[in-house]
Amino acid sequence: MRGTRFAPIVRAMSNDEKIQDTPATGLPAERIAKVLARAGIGSRRDVERMIAEGRIWLDGKKLETPAVLVSTLQGITVDGEPVGDVRETKIWRMHKRRGTLTTHKDPMGRQTVFDNLPNHVGRVIAIGRLDMNTEGLLLLTNDGELARWMELPSTALVRRYRVRAYGRVDEKALAKLADGVTIDGIHYGAVEAKLERQAGANAWITVAIREGKNREVRKVLEHLGLEVNRLIRTHYGPFALGNLPLEGVATVPDKQLRDALSAFFNEATGSVAAPIKKHDPSKWAKAKKDDRPKPGAKRRRQSRIADTDAPKPGMRKPRGERDDKPESTTKGKPAARSAGRPEGKPAGKLGGKPGGKPMGRQTGKPGGSARPGNKGPQAKGRPVRGPKK
Repeated sequence: MRGTRFAPIVRAMSNDEKIQDTPATGLPAERIAKVLARAGIGSRRDVERMIAEGRIWLDGKKLETPAVLVSTLQGITVDGEPVGDVRETKIWRMHKRRGTLTTHKDPMGRQTVFDNLPNHVGRVIAIGRLDMNTEGLLLLTNDGELARWMELPSTALVRRYRVRAYGRVDEKALAKLADGVTIDGIHYGAVEAKLERQAGANAWITVAIREGKNREVRKVLEHLGLEVNRLIRTHYGPFALGNLPLEGVATVPDKQLRDALSAFFNEATGSVAAPIKKHDPSKWAKAKKDDRPKPGAKRRRQSRIADTDAPKPGMRKPRGERDDKPESTTKGKPAARSAGRPEGKPAGKLGGKPGGKPMGRQTGKPGGSARPGNKGPQAKGRPVRGPKK
């Protein structure tokens, strides 16, 4: 496509006239405003205004009308710079800083959101606008048609904001905004507004709108007697600001982009500036299977798995049955010492209370004659004498 050059067709066109000039590439020639919009120069209206200002040239000649059909981007310059190569449709998320303008050029020389973009982003346009004192999520794209589709009120993508406003909030007045409101002859559609918290003289409010008219959130809240002193956009349609750092830029993954905006990509047609590419979801990266044991999982000891004769946990044999087991099957452990014990009495029950320790010699305290080498009355079989009265 890029190696083939077709001469532009310049002629006046009516709105109902159909394009019939089809180059060898299989794609029809298109109006230059649409082509440059898909190339990310601006919206169609922006391109028409740039042509009227004499900023767009074709093959070394300044264009004077937007009624020009082109079948390639070669030979087109904007502000003296050639239009970049054809690229696939992309969207970037940006965390806009307060005090920057959403415009490519400012006559007063103030900083814009496009001044410090990474080089790999290239020429892009903003989807919607945020005024100078608004911060938060700003979407950028290299496809003007996609930007126009997302901005249309008929698309009805939800824009969500967190607002800090000065004044006392009337929650009933906020609830009435769901029916829409007319301010200075301009009607604003349904506005979802909820009080998040009242912090002294200021209040934090969450607001959701679908139309995105100029300064809509500020005008609606000012109509309720609130003065907005901070405005942060957190969501635009299916895309969220998340934890993106201030002035950070991140590319929306291709799979997420096409899943979230499937309505646009299903209806989009091929263009000189944005050819349609077939995508095979089966070739997209998939999450790796995690075979590691989960925390808290019980694993049997290797010794018990190897020993088939070992009793299961909780099923040990009584002490008497274990003692009757032959010494050769104790795996090297010495047999229990039972010599010297009276028949029928286990160790630790000689004299004294049942289950207690042996009584002492004179004081009757436990432990007196149980030590090795102590030849007390118990050792000789004589009864223990009590203390003298």
